[in-house]
Amino acid sequence: MKIKSEMLIVVFISILLVFSSGCARQKELERINRSQASTILSLNDEIARLNDELEELTRSREQLEKTQVMLQQRLRDELEKGDLQVSMQDKGLVVTVLNKILFDSGKTILKPTSVSTLQKVGDVLKNEVPQQLILVEGHTDTDPIKYSGFRSNWELSTARATEVVHFFIDKIGIDPGRLVALGYGEYQPIAPNASSAGKSKNRRVEIVISPKKFIKKFIDTGSEQEGLK
Repeated sequence: MKIKSEMLIVVFISILLVFSSGCARQKELERINRSQASTILSLNDEIARLNDELEELTRSREQLEKTQVMLQQRLRDELEKGDLQVSMQDKGLVVTVLNKILFDSGKTILKPTSVSTLQKVGDVLKNEVPQQLILVEGHTDTDPIKYSGFRSNWELSTARATEVVHFFIDKIGIDPGRLVALGYGEYQPIAPNASSAGKSKNRRVEIVISPKKFIKKFIDTGSEQEGLK
C-alpha cells in the first residue's frame, strides 16, 4: 500500500510538472505572438510611410521636369551662349550660371547684366515651384585670393551665393525660409583647373531646386561629412 501511495505521488508530481511546463510554453507562445503582431503593425506603418514618401517624391520629380522645360524655354538665349545650363541631377533640378555673367573678378556685387537672367530664374522659383526649398551654391576655381579682401575662396563663394539669395528675396519676393546659401570654394570642380577654360567653368553659382525632404537629408549629410562652409 505504501509503495502504491508513493507511486501515486510521483505520478501526481509528474502531471503537475507537465502541466506547469505546458502553461509556461503557452505563455511564451502568447508573448511571441504578441511581439510578432506588434512588429507586423510597425512594418505596415513603415511601408505606408515609405509609400507616401515615394508618391510625394514622384510628384515632386514630375513637377521639376515641367519646371526644367519652362526654364529651358525662358533661358534660351543664355543656353545658346553657353553661359548657363539647366540639368536634372541626383540632388534635383540645377541651374548652373557661370560667374562671368554674374560677377566681376573677385567681386560679390551682381553685374547689371545678370539681372535679366536672375529675374527669369527667380520668377519660375516663386511661381512654379512655391513649395520647394532652394539651395544657392557658390563655387570658385583654384586661384588663390589676392585683391578681393576675402580670407579664402570659401568666403568669396559664400558671399556670392548670399548675394544671389538676397536678389531673390529683395527683387523677386521669394520667402527667405525657402532659401539656403552655401559656399564650396574650389573644392567641387566640374572641370580641370589646369586651363583657363576649365577655371571659367568652375567659377559658377548653382541654383538647386529639390524636394524638401531630400534637401533636408542632403544638408544634414553634407554637414556631417564635409562641414559646409
